[in-house]
Amino acid sequence: MRDRTGLIGVIIGVLTLVTWVSAPSALAAERTPTTTAPRAGEGCAVLAPGASTAAELAIAAACAQVAAGVWYSWGGGHGAQPGATYGQVDPTDPASEHDPERRGFDCSGLVRYAYAQAAGSDILNGDASAQYYTPRAAARFTAAQGLAPLLPGDLLAWGTSQDLHHIAIYLGAGKMVEARQSGTKLMVSDVRLGGDYFGALRVNTGTVTGHVFHTWGSGVWTKDQPSTKAARVYAFPGPTTIRVECQKHAELVTADGYTNDAWSYLPDYRAWVTNIYVQGPAWLDGVPTCAS
Repeated sequence: MRDRTGLIGVIIGVLTLVTWVSAPSALAAERTPTTTAPRAGEGCAVLAPGASTAAELAIAAACAQVAAGVWYSWGGGHGAQPGATYGQVDPTDPASEHDPERRGFDCSGLVRYAYAQAAGSDILNGDASAQYYTPRAAARFTAAQGLAPLLPGDLLAWGTSQDLHHIAIYLGAGKMVEARQSGTKLMVSDVRLGGDYFGALRVNTGTVTGHVFHTWGSGVWTKDQPSTKAARVYAFPGPTTIRVECQKHAELVTADGYTNDAWSYLPDYRAWVTNIYVQGPAWLDGVPTCAS
């Protein structure tokens, strides 16, 4: 009996020791937070007040694509309808070799899709330049103004007046959602104000206001003054919808069988174009004369 009792005592002692050692470990485990990898799309949201309902919807549409892990694909998003498409090989970027196999968006394809979802129609079809110079701009901001006047949903652009090569959607708090480059997925990034940051615009998803006309021809340059000798601003790649603020008589121009001295000022380009390439009469109906 004594040996058996001694054995039982040893067993009880061992169990007590095990319980005493494991209990603090269990408590420590309960107190240690579980760490997990961030989920795709985490932090992609409206990050500041003041956004319109349409801007919030555009951000939500873009962020859903981020959360889904959609790829950047050069030329992606420029199909007949807004939405992800297979891309093309960018001859200037070796990283784009797999873009034809990746269904995704390039920078302007993502912006097009996001605002089509917000507006219910394809209001920003085109590349980064076409989107930046849209007649749907409710407000415009220069690079010198920085981020202070911006609201979530505003579009940020990089490049020069003649060649805007990148565009993204502002989220607020210094962040943006973008399709950045081949070999990466859609992402949230810090806004890059240095380098060739060009400026921003706020999108009007409602009715376009002002005097709206259409150009004809291709490679038609706008100028910073109403003169053929003035500095070039931007060339219309083809027929383009424009908003005219005013017109004036200036340099006489002869081109494509027409002669005219009327020039129109385009507020979205901060530039002038000869009325020869604006569809309509030589002096546009309903457009006021520029005050200066």
